[in-house]
Amino acid sequence: MPRQPVATDQAPAAIGPYSQAVRAGQTVYFSGQIALDPATGALVEGGVEAQARRAFDNLQAVCAAAGGSMDDIVRLGLYLTDLGDFAVVNTVMGAYFSEPYPARSTVEVSALPKGALFEVDAVMVTR
Repeated sequence: MPRQPVATDQAPAAIGPYSQAVRAGQTVYFSGQIALDPATGALVEGGVEAQARRAFDNLQAVCAAAGGSMDDIVRLGLYLTDLGDFAVVNTVMGAYFSEPYPARSTVEVSALPKGALFEVDAVMVTR
């Protein structure tokens, strides 16, 4: 099955040799999004809550570019540098998703690109 890259200037450009997302049939696989401001490429300040909001905003922009929405996401991967921030990220996530929620995994990692506190990746199935 051919791969089709998905890109938008409403989310940060890739900072390496990868696509913001790739479509294979009706499935879209998203690269990780951290809290980079799409206009400046700078990491947003304000702690994990602000970073989670920006990362989910970035994910939402790539969803739209792929012809879908957050409601079409079937799986999320959440990465935190401190699992003590789990409740804060859950609250932020609740503002972006409604039931039925996507399947999800959450892991603590030792570090993320550019010193980010939070990263999200996803899989979406379009109609």
